Amino acid sequence: MLTLLFWLSLLLVVYIYAGYPLLAGLLARARHRSIRQDERSQPLVSILIAAYNEAADIEATLRNKLNLNYPSGKLEVLVISDESDDGTDELVETIARDARFTIRLFRQVPRQGKTTGLNTLVPEARGEIILFSDANSQWAPDAVSKLVRNFADPEVGYVTGKMVYVSDDGSLVGDGCSAYMKYENWLREQETALGSIVGVDGGIDAMRKRLYQPLRADQLPDFVQPLKVVEQGYRVVYEPEAQLREPALNDSDSEFSMRVRVTLRALWALKDMKALLNPARDSLFAWQLLSHKVLRYTAFAPLALLAVVSTMLADKGGWYTLAFIGQLFLYGFAWLGHRRNQEPDLPVFLSVPYYFALLNLACYQAVRAYLRGEKKVIWNPRKG
Repeated sequence: MLTLLFWLSLLLVVYIYAGYPLLAGLLARARHRSIRQDERSQPLVSILIAAYNEAADIEATLRNKLNLNYPSGKLEVLVISDESDDGTDELVETIARDARFTIRLFRQVPRQGKTTGLNTLVPEARGEIILFSDANSQWAPDAVSKLVRNFADPEVGYVTGKMVYVSDDGSLVGDGCSAYMKYENWLREQETALGSIVGVDGGIDAMRKRLYQPLRADQLPDFVQPLKVVEQGYRVVYEPEAQLREPALNDSDSEFSMRVRVTLRALWALKDMKALLNPARDSLFAWQLLSHKVLRYTAFAPLALLAVVSTMLADKGGWYTLAFIGQLFLYGFAWLGHRRNQEPDLPVFLSVPYYFALLNLACYQAVRAYLRGEKKVIWNPRKG
């Protein structure tokens, strides 16, 4: 029985982190779906930003948008302040006075969270394409043009760009997060070739306004809205040339809290959109959603089982001993990575096993919260 559990847990872990990406890559080569792009396309677009107490970042974000290489007459920015009380509103109004295109401020009282804020902004948007930016997102000058060129393809309903996390101080969390995003972005390229991706960043996204569906306050817009686009029969694709740079959280507590919150909301989203997991509807996308999201969020279970059974079988030699030793190194390096917060001279590569462990612990915490029925609607941005 132990040997069966060993092989089942080992194969599942390998499938989640390597098998699915490799299979997706092979299928992408076999049935590559191209995107019809038009570099001359310049539709009217609206950039939507939800902000709560973002005085430290909102000015830089709006000035970043003012420097975009896109016609002023075809661009507007809508900001909704979620009952900010730190001067965010005043900063937005000051910048709006001299802006080369329209910047409109809306105020949401009482606090109701990002999702409700976006529900309020979308009907006010004049653009046929709506774009989503975080309050601290710095886009490349050509980001809008790169995003909207994909909508020349009538099958495309949602486009996400490439998020690059940066860490000024070379922190452990920043290095680990950057490595993780490189892995995720490669996988998104494969999934785009298959048809649609199953996860977006939310900080540099675009969609056809007519496809937007209002969401409940507890639903995660970065996860549910793209799934609703797929549900309507349109593609969700990745555009690597539309880039944003966003600072990584520099401490593990903030990163851990953020990952728990995002995973918890994603689990509720999966429950809401469970129809997409039905292979009778779309077997390919159901496989993608199951492999990339459901199994990834619950990978801590086979990882824990593998750790237990490999320890019990370690004295049998062969693969059992090898697996036991391999996990000792993995979790030992993760522990040393945690120590690197106090001892920065330790090797940078420790950020990878450390971040791997942090993500899986966050998923475990999120699943526990989900089973207790907990939900997250509002929070303090950038502090978890």
